[in-house]
Amino acid sequence: MAKVEVVLGLNYGDEGKGKISTFLAQDSDIALRCTGGNNAGHTVEFNGTKIVFHLIPSGILNKDTEAVIGNGVVIDPKVLFEEIEILKENKVDLTKLHISTRAHLIFPYHVLEDKLHEYLKEDDKVGTTARGIGPCYMDKADRIGLRVIDMYSDSFEKKLRRNIKNKNKVFELFGFETLDEEQIVSDYLKYRDMMKPYVIDTVSYLHKAIDENKKIICEGAQATGLDMDLGDYPMVTSSNPTIGGIQTGSGLGAKDITSVYGVCKAYASRVGEGPFITEQNNETGDLIRELGHEYGATTKRPRRCGWMDLVALKYAVKVNGVTALALNHLDTIGKLGNAKLCVGYKLDGIVYDESNDAIIGRENEVEPIYEEFETNFEIKGEIDYNNLPENAKKYIERIEKHLSVPVKFIGTGPDNDDMIIR
Repeated sequence: MAKVEVVLGLNYGDEGKGKISTFLAQDSDIALRCTGGNNAGHTVEFNGTKIVFHLIPSGILNKDTEAVIGNGVVIDPKVLFEEIEILKENKVDLTKLHISTRAHLIFPYHVLEDKLHEYLKEDDKVGTTARGIGPCYMDKADRIGLRVIDMYSDSFEKKLRRNIKNKNKVFELFGFETLDEEQIVSDYLKYRDMMKPYVIDTVSYLHKAIDENKKIICEGAQATGLDMDLGDYPMVTSSNPTIGGIQTGSGLGAKDITSVYGVCKAYASRVGEGPFITEQNNETGDLIRELGHEYGATTKRPRRCGWMDLVALKYAVKVNGVTALALNHLDTIGKLGNAKLCVGYKLDGIVYDESNDAIIGRENEVEPIYEEFETNFEIKGEIDYNNLPENAKKYIERIEKHLSVPVKFIGTGPDNDDMIIR
């Protein structure tokens, strides 16, 4: 029977999805990316070298694993080929890479639009990575986007020139720089030829693999709190990094998915603006950041850090249909001596043990209800759950009790092999 496993972030991204995805891909025929663009980053250790993935599924590092960039991903060809070159230098077989004909392309005008939109928001900036992701999805919804398959049509150059001219008019209106039309056209005609060996109908490819009982691992990007529909709007990404995005971004059906692994940290972190009820904007947050090396893989920005929020996680588990959890950075919590878990929100005298729309827009008024745990333990190198210190087990078991989902994977250190599997 074919097996499709999904790895999703449950907080605000940067939970360590790459570690879980890479591990599961060792036993998978295909690693699949379905959403987002190069605003995401997975850092993976490979043959002693750190490789940061932005577009290509990290599962490609496994000798027998094919890699697919699905139709829901937005692709900046410049970034794609920079990534391809790094993989070539590391002797990775790129004939295993497949790119969807239906994936949309990011152009330089999308990057400039990203900066313009942030500028126009004044005090309401979202804190995007300014890589053109949102504007590319905007063009997709506006039906003026250009897909990979469009590069091979006779009308590609005409449509691209139209877009550049119209975007330049807007940039000029707001006093922004205008873009070199000829340079962009020239660059993308080159990218068209460079990309051609990788381009296929990935929907048909994936369903054929399912018919052949092959195993597929879907590598999630970003996380539930950043979902355009279900996250902390408007401080969200421009796509659906929840389970629905996996389906629309790949062409897989609901019945094809057999397991959904939700990834979270034993604490919480967030990059950019937006509500963060359990944030510790103090010495504790600073200590967590340093112990957990909490700096963005893509932006290098320091992440905001705080306690694990079981209320928000319960919501994420429900909307994604999570079947098991992957808990990273338990070793980091063990270095703190004491740690807290948020088990409820208090607002207007009402206690909530799961997320509720009543708190939207009032997150700063919420009083988090904490339970405190002694967490003075060392677990690096441990591979057997039964051998974990009792304090570590108590922490895990409290998480499981609140979320009603088992913790299957436990990160015990920074390396990919630092993991307990239950």
